Amino acid sequence: MRVMKVGTLFKRFVARLQEPVPVPVRADTGAVTDCAVYVSGARQPGRPDYADALSRARKRRGGFVWLGLFDPTEAQLAPVVDVFGIPDAVTERVGTAGRRPTVERIGDFTLLTVRTVRYHEHDELTETSEVVDTGEVTLILGRQFVISVRRGGPGALAEVRAGLERRPSVLGHGPWSVAYAVCERMVQLYHDVAARVEEDVERVEQTAFLRQGASDMQQMYQLKREILEFKRAVAPMRDPVRSMVEPQFGAPAELRQYLRDVDARLHQAVERISGFNELLDSILQARLAQVGIDQNNDMRKIAAWAAIAALQTAIAGIYGMNFDNMPELHWRYGYWGVIALMVLGAVGLHRLFRRSGWL
Repeated sequence: MRVMKVGTLFKRFVARLQEPVPVPVRADTGAVTDCAVYVSGARQPGRPDYADALSRARKRRGGFVWLGLFDPTEAQLAPVVDVFGIPDAVTERVGTAGRRPTVERIGDFTLLTVRTVRYHEHDELTETSEVVDTGEVTLILGRQFVISVRRGGPGALAEVRAGLERRPSVLGHGPWSVAYAVCERMVQLYHDVAARVEEDVERVEQTAFLRQGASDMQQMYQLKREILEFKRAVAPMRDPVRSMVEPQFGAPAELRQYLRDVDARLHQAVERISGFNELLDSILQARLAQVGIDQNNDMRKIAAWAAIAALQTAIAGIYGMNFDNMPELHWRYGYWGVIALMVLGAVGLHRLFRRSGWL
């Protein structure tokens, strides 16, 4: 019996050795821009895998993970969702591009979306010029982590991370410190881009009413479209920032004061951009009025010259009828007399129209 048991165990051992060893599947990290563990406001050494980073953060008091992603695909986002335990309701919103700025509380998670902007350099404004380029950043805030998902070219968060790491007193407030830093950076970008757009508006204003080299109407409309896109990216952010000041969203009391300052600066940016839009409206209306006046002047000039030509036509028409009983036909100086009459009539009408401002 013992021999049979030993033989059986040996066969099972050999069979297990022959089984293929499972190879662990590594997550696709192509979308990861940075991953770090922060404890008490200080970044811990190394750049661990996000699963290891979350495990390390949960073992430390005051620790959290900041994972940065850029344009992740569904395949790249799936393992992140599994590791961090993100519900489907949050995942669906993160996977939707072109979202308006908003903040939502879904279970134990807070979802914040902000729009990013960048000034598009151009030598001169044309009817197809791109002035403002937009993107978006979505933050998923959990108990001990924050995941930033950036889509589109503008809005790189490397400077935000570096600046926040130089402020350990703010970084020590955990994931919400990242939300504050991102909002602060976006508002600063709004002001920076607004300063560059203001230069374009001033250039259009200076050249709008020039007789030579005036701005084309299509250029003005293109700039207005770009400013409206800029406004649509910035103005809706006021509601999320004001909502985060409320205690129910879970932001630390110290950060809520900072967020109030961000809200005040955001209000200034929105007013500034709205001012650009109103100024362009005024310029367009004035330019249209000027075009109408110029067209009216042109029509008066055309009418004046038409009247002068009509007099010559009338005289030539009368003498072209060739009636026998027209005494001027047999007058020796009839031809030159009619020519003189036509010239005097034209000169007289020209002086009359010049005096009245039609020519």
